[in-house]
Amino acid sequence: MKKIILSLFALTLLTQLVFGQTNTIPYGSNSKTGKYYTVRGIKMYTEVYGEGTPLLLIHGNGGSIKAFASTIPYFSKKYRVIAVDSRAHGKTIDTRDSLSFEMMADDFSALLDAIHIKSAYVIGWSDGGINALVLAMRHPEKVIKLASTGANLTPDSTALTPSTWNDMVKQYARDKDKARKTDKEKNDWKIFMLDYDQPNIPFTALKAIKCPSLIICGDHDLIPIEHTTKIYQSIPLAYLWVVPNSGHATLIQHRDDFNKLVDEFFEKPFHKF
Repeated sequence: MKKIILSLFALTLLTQLVFGQTNTIPYGSNSKTGKYYTVRGIKMYTEVYGEGTPLLLIHGNGGSIKAFASTIPYFSKKYRVIAVDSRAHGKTIDTRDSLSFEMMADDFSALLDAIHIKSAYVIGWSDGGINALVLAMRHPEKVIKLASTGANLTPDSTALTPSTWNDMVKQYARDKDKARKTDKEKNDWKIFMLDYDQPNIPFTALKAIKCPSLIICGDHDLIPIEHTTKIYQSIPLAYLWVVPNSGHATLIQHRDDFNKLVDEFFEKPFHKF
């Protein structure tokens, strides 16, 4: 792909590169803490920081551990932060020709087993937010509480802003018949198609999420507020936070507020208003 549309996966990549450069710790390339775990036929790259109750961080499409350069320093002071390169992302190589959110959620569950962790708090951004929801649906025993920001349940103009979705449709039409020879070209197309074809989750299916959940979006997000509100309304134990003056990168654009509020959500008992 010669031109990458500024969509969910491109924005994730852009923000991680910009903000990841400001921290002295090389998140995503830290040889002191980086480790691979054999998980469901792949070698999944992880970095662990801090001690305490486990907290799993799941990045977005086209991203990597670097996306959490503004998140890890705060939470690692009191949590055992497990930052992961998802399947087919970063240093976690996957040569298969397809990818699904269900597959990825099962990866995270198996990773926690490999690290001997029974359950964890979860923060997911964008595709990672979707993965957090699917993980809680498929493996409810693994999630204590989750914070999901910028997640969508369907690949269309109701779950993404019309301009974002139209750009993706144009990119698909332009690039679908192109020859992809290198591993990178094939992988880039695979992760683009993940968001073009998926997820396909009915709102009613979210009833399977039993853990307290904080559902987040920016007021100028790529995900319409109406869609995020329906996600919130469909989860039995959930809070909604629409971040003012924010785009898709809530955890970066409003780092301090994001870290503090999510931390408070994890610490305090859930009360349904």
